[in-house]
Amino acid sequence: MKNKIAQIFAASALLLATVAHASTEVALDRAPIDVRNAESLQRGAKLFTNYCLSCHGASVMRYNRLQDIGLTEQQIKDNLMFATDKIGEPMRVAMQAKDGKVWFGATPPDLSLVARSRGADWLYTYLRSFYRDPSRPTGWNNAVFDKVGMPHVLWQQQGDLALNVVPGRVEAKGPVVRSWETVEHVDGKEKIETHQLVLTRPGDLTRLTDGKANTLDFDSQVADLTNYLVFMGEPAQVTRERVGYGVLLFLIFILVPMTYLLKKEYWRDVH
Repeated sequence: MKNKIAQIFAASALLLATVAHASTEVALDRAPIDVRNAESLQRGAKLFTNYCLSCHGASVMRYNRLQDIGLTEQQIKDNLMFATDKIGEPMRVAMQAKDGKVWFGATPPDLSLVARSRGADWLYTYLRSFYRDPSRPTGWNNAVFDKVGMPHVLWQQQGDLALNVVPGRVEAKGPVVRSWETVEHVDGKEKIETHQLVLTRPGDLTRLTDGKANTLDFDSQVADLTNYLVFMGEPAQVTRERVGYGVLLFLIFILVPMTYLLKKEYWRDVH
């Protein structure tokens, strides 16, 4: 009996710990994803090859699949291929794995399926949540991925952000880019903190207007990159859905009437 009670208490403690941990997670922004938007995917592919492919690979994605988003073979060769001259080659990383481990503490992961494992909302929020942190080796940290080893590769476009943590609930004012609350239960008491990412220095795609942060252009750029990462996780998604709709139309307008007519013909002699 005592063992059973101990197990119940242990399970309860684990549940409370899980709830407390979940309550401190960063709220995710919804990513404006549209894998049918070819222009957005083309802009995202350009961002990926220029800013991501030097450290991260996409080993299951081949350059010639970019023709699915409206690019010609020549456009791909001229603008997006820097590590190979064969369009059928995978999008391999230019950096050596051993060098990445030395520079960043861990080998940068392959991004072929990152959108399927992390989710579009996570990626969209993560790419917009870097802030200056002198205690980190790269000088950057991330509100979504604490103590991240990756530097902020889009800092010139976004500018510099600072993370402010304030006790209690505080209304977002001034150059606040993102704001969220975390709740922890410590010794039966509720501890609420407000986390705010503040734009301290504008970048090429952000600006301060009347003391308020305007990040629409940068957010749009990150949306294009996230959109491409989602596409890269399943390049055949649009084709698959188109084929699926065709099969459904076939079933509705051809197979169902044929089935009805066959049934009617069969039962005519029975009656």
